[in-house]
Amino acid sequence: MILLNNSQKLLALYKSLARSIPESLKVYGSVYHINHGNPFNLEVLVDSWPEYRMVIIRPQKQEMTDDMDLYTNVYRIFSKEPQKSQEILKNCEIINWKQILQIQEDILNLNASNKSKFGSWAETGHPDVEFESETPDFKYAQLDVSYSGLVNDRWRRGKNERSLRYIKRCIEALPTACVLGPEGIPVSWVTMDPSCELGMAYSMERYRKKGKMRQTMVQFKKYLRQNNIPFYLSVLEFNEDSRRSVKQNGFFEAACEWHQWTCYPQI
Repeated sequence: MILLNNSQKLLALYKSLARSIPESLKVYGSVYHINHGNPFNLEVLVDSWPEYRMVIIRPQKQEMTDDMDLYTNVYRIFSKEPQKSQEILKNCEIINWKQILQIQEDILNLNASNKSKFGSWAETGHPDVEFESETPDFKYAQLDVSYSGLVNDRWRRGKNERSLRYIKRCIEALPTACVLGPEGIPVSWVTMDPSCELGMAYSMERYRKKGKMRQTMVQFKKYLRQNNIPFYLSVLEFNEDSRRSVKQNGFFEAACEWHQWTCYPQI
């Protein structure tokens, strides 16, 4: 594998990956952040250049010092050849199999047309709605890092010290959004991860079904579009409630199956 660390090559890769959306989204979004300051110290590996069949995004070695940190030890992979990805993943120089880790992989369906995937891939044509004038007690804002504990306590994958550390880093380094309630505390929020995926979205129970999450999403999407920041969501196929909710928030469903594995080393 080739370490791609030249800024011009990384920009060329970013543009190339756009032609393989939605399959390349996780890697595409990661390369975006790498090209814009690389706040999570990620690196890019390709099997060849400029023609490539596989791209791997992984943290730099100095980031993966905690063998039990499932939030940091994440490998995002885009592959055009499933057989080749299996062969490469066996290489211990590429994947540190001595750690707990996540592998998120998507394989391009070469039989499907990729035309018109890029452009409006993140959204439908649903009109944005602004805040209503009769709700002056609610204010849109960026999520402050001081609320990391609040997010951690309500995140399904959170509630531990490692997740709290990860959440703090996401809030400090990446775009976030929230709606502050009458007490000045977030009543709904959404964050972004190092691959530009939106997540950790949550509304406090007393404010659910009152449009606060939609208001949060509308304003957040507006900010992301204005700054040309890519974004997307992942929803489990069988989770009908979540699928319905994200469609109501102006997203369309892309036919794309990506695979995620959590790997535990043998003791």
